[in-house]
Amino acid sequence: MRKLCLLVAFISPLACAQVVSVETNSLMRLPNTASTLQLEKLEVADYGTLLIPSNVTELNVDELRLGHEARIAIVPAEQALEVRVKRAELSDGSQITARGAPGTYEKAARAGRNLNLQFKALNAPLLSIDARGGTGAPGFVGLDGGNGEDPGCTYGSAGHGADGGDGSDGQPGAPGALVRLEIPRDFPADLIKVNVAGGAGGPAGVGGKAGKGGKSKGCLVYRADGGKNGKAGADGQPGPVGAAGAVTVQRL
Repeated sequence: MRKLCLLVAFISPLACAQVVSVETNSLMRLPNTASTLQLEKLEVADYGTLLIPSNVTELNVDELRLGHEARIAIVPAEQALEVRVKRAELSDGSQITARGAPGTYEKAARAGRNLNLQFKALNAPLLSIDARGGTGAPGFVGLDGGNGEDPGCTYGSAGHGADGGDGSDGQPGAPGALVRLEIPRDFPADLIKVNVAGGAGGPAGVGGKAGKGGKSKGCLVYRADGGKNGKAGADGQPGPVGAAGAVTVQRL
């Protein structure tokens, strides 16, 4: 992108139209200095990826070209993204992705980003959009049980191993996105593929290991018996699948 355009766009996002090109097998991120971007031409070459940051809420493109297996990847965000394209040429295997982020032990899964996409002219073997919800966070692993103490020969008996803690349940998957499409009246319905399924539930936490009982011990007069082992903790349950999103198609 031209440096002059970037400088002007920082002051007034709509003051300067730009040309963005992503090379083959490479990744480029749009600037996050403005929430609204205006592009004269956006071209992503074969196997290239353009990343749209979360703060961008409106993208206007005069001419869009996606090469073979090219991607436009949209970062999850609470606010919907508006994309308006005057002319689009999409190659085989190209895709727009707005998937939610998977959950972690610290953060819940995020929903697919809501999209409003308008294509005034569209030529593509398939319009493929993936806006599934993120996978739920995994359940916590149960604590391992402590081992029992070994017996003495003159006093005391072997300690029993402690039971392992139960694993917790996985967290719910995040919802799929709400996707609204505005496409030309003559674009075939069977060439539209939009996935807004809810995210898979998080995997179950594994139960903790059983503690081992104290070991038996041979003494001068007798043999001290060992302690019993504890029980392994139970595994949790997988989290539920997230709610599916919805797709609305309007013909221009």
